[in-house]
Amino acid sequence: MINFERKSRYTYEDLLEVIHLLRSPEGCPWDKVQTHQSIRREMLEEAYEAVEAIDLDDPALLREELGDVLMQVVFHADIESDAGRFNMEDVVDEITKKMIYRHPHVFADAHEDSPESVLVSWDILKRKEKGQETTTDAMDSVARTLPGLWRAEKIQKKAAKTGFDWPDISGAMDKLDEEVGELRQAIEQGTNVFEELGDVLFAAVKVGRFAGVDCEEAIAATCEKFIRRFCSVENSAAAQGRTMEELSLDEMIALWNKAKES
Repeated sequence: MINFERKSRYTYEDLLEVIHLLRSPEGCPWDKVQTHQSIRREMLEEAYEAVEAIDLDDPALLREELGDVLMQVVFHADIESDAGRFNMEDVVDEITKKMIYRHPHVFADAHEDSPESVLVSWDILKRKEKGQETTTDAMDSVARTLPGLWRAEKIQKKAAKTGFDWPDISGAMDKLDEEVGELRQAIEQGTNVFEELGDVLFAAVKVGRFAGVDCEEAIAATCEKFIRRFCSVENSAAAQGRTMEELSLDEMIALWNKAKES
């Protein structure tokens, strides 16, 4: 256990010390292996949760979520401070208390030997701290302002911890095929398209989870790929002295396939 002075109120300097201790050789197994890139997603997530607190006009919740955002900033700043490029100035209290509470293996007598076991302990402590008595409570706490695919993934992970999940990716793929079939039927009948499309997206996220693919990153990459290929099609049309609107769909598809091949 690291010797750390407990206080009734913590300061900016205390927060910097806590983060530095967690990243030290004697600190937390998870924290000390992280980099800017490995925690960039956490920065985004905490920002979204702070935005939800703003939308709810809940000052107590906003204070907590701004603390989470600040912790990410301090973490990045501590990495940069070690590199000798810059450090950070600000004041905080509540987030320091939270970090100490959620790391009993560093500041108390509990023990964790791996990043994976730390995350399990973190989740248990978070649910206890927030009074989440059921998995449904934990699901309901996932910020509704998160991107839809990201939120679906977080909800699915919480369900999976109870055993409510397919044993492997084949079950997820079969479910995706089933949902696509139901979407086709809904479109043919002109009913429930909104719901069935949502089911397809939710099922696709589950496939992504089993495949180890971040669906938000995948869709972002696909958007970039679409823009590149569309640009190629548009440039090819321009080289022919034509606009996109002057091309038939078959001509566009032919140029698209050419761009895809290249």
